[in-house]
Amino acid sequence: MAALAQAKGDALAAREAALVRPDGGKWISEARNEAAARLAAMGLPGPRDEYWRFTKPASLNTPAPAGAAVFDTGDEAPVFGAVDRLKIVFVDGVFSPDDSDPLEAAGVEIERLAEAGSKDIHWARDVFGVLEARGQTPVARPFAALNTAYASDGVVIRVTGKAARPISLIYRHENEASDALLHHVVKLEPGADLTLLENGPAAARLNKVLEVEVGDGAAFHHVRPQGRDHERQAITHVFARLGTASTFKSFTLTVNGRLTRNECVVEMLGDNAVAHIAGAAMGDGGQDPFHHDDTVFVTHDGLDCESRPVFKKVLRNGAVGACQG
Repeated sequence: MAALAQAKGDALAAREAALVRPDGGKWISEARNEAAARLAAMGLPGPRDEYWRFTKPASLNTPAPAGAAVFDTGDEAPVFGAVDRLKIVFVDGVFSPDDSDPLEAAGVEIERLAEAGSKDIHWARDVFGVLEARGQTPVARPFAALNTAYASDGVVIRVTGKAARPISLIYRHENEASDALLHHVVKLEPGADLTLLENGPAAARLNKVLEVEVGDGAAFHHVRPQGRDHERQAITHVFARLGTASTFKSFTLTVNGRLTRNECVVEMLGDNAVAHIAGAAMGDGGQDPFHHDDTVFVTHDGLDCESRPVFKKVLRNGAVGACQG
């Protein structure tokens, strides 16, 4: 056991040596420090960890990612191109103001995490890192803690009514050696309604966290195609907390990718809440490796709640798919 703990600690030390803790205001600095402490206690995962038996974490632990060629989509129509939406673009994990729409929409308040985190007081303090920390029990999720400690940007969204149109987060991959950390926070006030669209490969290696607080009677809809780059790697996390009679529906489509691990942790705190978590993956291991892992945990604390996880994978030529939770 001591040797395993040492290996986890050594892997973490090497990973953190390549990272820089972002500056920020009091609230976000405290959250990042707490996440760093959680991470130090856990270390990075190893292949003998219970929930990493089917997916080798070594390539996610390395200080620098393996190179990933950029996929050329040619003249294909862009995903969601026909949808009237508010577009927010990140290129290799960096916000692109020139490619993004103004961060303004009826019924919605939108800020970048970098801006919200520069303030000493912000509503996001009740969500950022809080849902991630709650999701560490009973299973440790060190990559999520790493994200909270080191992610410098993302979006912070507060929904006060019915959003006039979907918010679309677009992740472009242009640098073959990019290593992206993005952290998003979404809070839906009671009775609010939001559709969040995400699409694109984001980077050669992506670590992303999405924390969602769904108030009483609110509805959150989430659709996420993850891009088609053959060599990219991704570890993503969704942490959701549901109030009374609230709705959370999430669907992810994954095509290609050397390694993809999507984790979803849902707390159903209020009575009569509904959570649907679904995904589909298609992979061909004939030319490039393909490994896809869905890991889901749903906690029913409220009465008369409904949870429905549904995952389908179409695999060929040695492609690997796992689903656990």
